Amino acid sequence: MAGTVEKKLADMGITLPEPATPVANYVPFVRVRNHLVLSGQICTDNDGKLVAKGKLGAGVSVEDGQKAARACAINLLAQVKAAIGDLDKVSRVVRLGGFINSAPEFTDGAKVMNGASDLMVTVFADKGRHARSTVGVASLPLDAAVEVEGIFEVD
Repeated sequence: MAGTVEKKLADMGITLPEPATPVANYVPFVRVRNHLVLSGQICTDNDGKLVAKGKLGAGVSVEDGQKAARACAINLLAQVKAAIGDLDKVSRVVRLGGFINSAPEFTDGAKVMNGASDLMVTVFADKGRHARSTVGVASLPLDAAVEVEGIFEVD
């Protein structure tokens, strides 16, 4: 039986994908006491296809970047569910870190990251409000437009 958070996701038309398995020498998450640290998730959809590919400010719009960041957030939630089994056990989204594949002159990375942040606040309400960093980078794996990592406090 799905919990409150998963019901909210379903009501939003969101189905969590199968969590991605690491392609290098790392693990998707590490739990330290009541903190869950999640490795970066790129912007793939439920079929494993990139939601946005390329650089923001050079072919990828802010709106497409926001959709990509939202997809990253959904992938983070899939990893959280794999780690703790029930998204209702999230007591706080502590921090999100966003990496935006950016052209050198692109300065709207914070607007792009709102795609991930807005989803967390919509899903978890006040528990979804978090600290955040957004960094423009020269490239990301598979030429993904966005990658997001996170730290969650869990029961």
